[in-house]
Amino acid sequence: MAVFRSFSAVGAVPRLWRRAAYGAVGLRGLCPGKGYAVGPAQSPPTFGFLLDIDGVLVRGHRVIPAALDAFRRLLNAQGQLRVPLVFVTNAGNISQDSKAQELSALLGFKVEPDQVILSHSPMKLFPQYHGQRMLVSGQGPLVENARALGFKNVVTVDELRAAFPVLDMVDLQRRPKTTPLPRNDFPAIEGVLLLGEPVRWETSLQLIMDVLLSDGNPGTGLATAPYPHLPVLASNMDLLWMAEARMPRFGHGTFLLCLETIYRKVTGRELRYEGLMGKPSILTYQYAEDLIRQQAERRGWAAPIQKLYAVGDNPMSDVYGANLFHQYLQMAQHDRAKELGGSDLWKQRPSSAQSCASILVCTGVYSPKALGSTEPAQDGKEPPFHGHRDFSFSPGLMEASHIVNDVDEAVRLVFHQEGWAL
Repeated sequence: MAVFRSFSAVGAVPRLWRRAAYGAVGLRGLCPGKGYAVGPAQSPPTFGFLLDIDGVLVRGHRVIPAALDAFRRLLNAQGQLRVPLVFVTNAGNISQDSKAQELSALLGFKVEPDQVILSHSPMKLFPQYHGQRMLVSGQGPLVENARALGFKNVVTVDELRAAFPVLDMVDLQRRPKTTPLPRNDFPAIEGVLLLGEPVRWETSLQLIMDVLLSDGNPGTGLATAPYPHLPVLASNMDLLWMAEARMPRFGHGTFLLCLETIYRKVTGRELRYEGLMGKPSILTYQYAEDLIRQQAERRGWAAPIQKLYAVGDNPMSDVYGANLFHQYLQMAQHDRAKELGGSDLWKQRPSSAQSCASILVCTGVYSPKALGSTEPAQDGKEPPFHGHRDFSFSPGLMEASHIVNDVDEAVRLVFHQEGWAL
């Protein structure tokens, strides 16, 4: 399986197509039981939705009112979805089942687990690491999530700390009172899984560094740090995300930035990833499209799903990712998709999708007047790049196909373009 490590080619790709932000649909467009059924007078869908969650449907634990309006349009009279739809979130500190139950309670209809894509869901596609002994970082049901992804032998940061208590020295209250005997019976760590932001960053940063610098044997020391280091798989590159607070909160991308900076400062080399998952990774969108296709097949909808509409609130993850995937789909038609880091996993399952339009809402991270907005600053300088290090800064990829107020307006825009009744 070819696993992409860099997207340096992105900046060299010609700027993608884009439509006027507000179109000609008459929208405001200004920003200060499971089922997939079609109504009796409605033709089978040839499009599907990829919906972000935080900042689009909810803010923290509070549902955004426009989300309820949107799903009144998306559901038919029997409470079944009229089009294939998946929820694509960069959250990962929860199980797929729990997230589906949470969405069901908030949105008022049955959301199935296979409609939810967490940031780490595509890790199922890395079987070469599933049998290795992996250190897992994050919070929530870590071991449950790792095993659901296929990893059979995982060690948590807390378990590693318990085995080697002298490694965690920042918090004076947690330092061991006596020096424990060194251990030589702890099996070596063979890789690192970064599933989401941990609670105690200083502990996780220290112990992950210890594992990488010791080649998986943190109880010992090496004169020279090995390079290449042990394989690292990471998900959720969001620098910021939107909860109830009026300003964005740190995301897992901030934790990754800390780890990368420390590793480079200590070793003089770059931390390398065997796989980066979650938006804006192309692999995440390939995975989402495959689930959309499976939904359509289960419903017996003969017409292929040719258009995808990705609705999000974060220009760097949602808009960038959707536009990058659109470029991938365009280049795939000319057998050039590998230039963008597409996975060989999909060679045997050619995509039926021909486009992926990005729709940016103003109910979350994005605000045209906020600090860090994607609009150029008054001095003409480019806005700060909040994306991950391994994604080249390409301003055109952060320009949404459409900008709307909220998710209900996004659904109305799509239905109008597709000729569907509102």
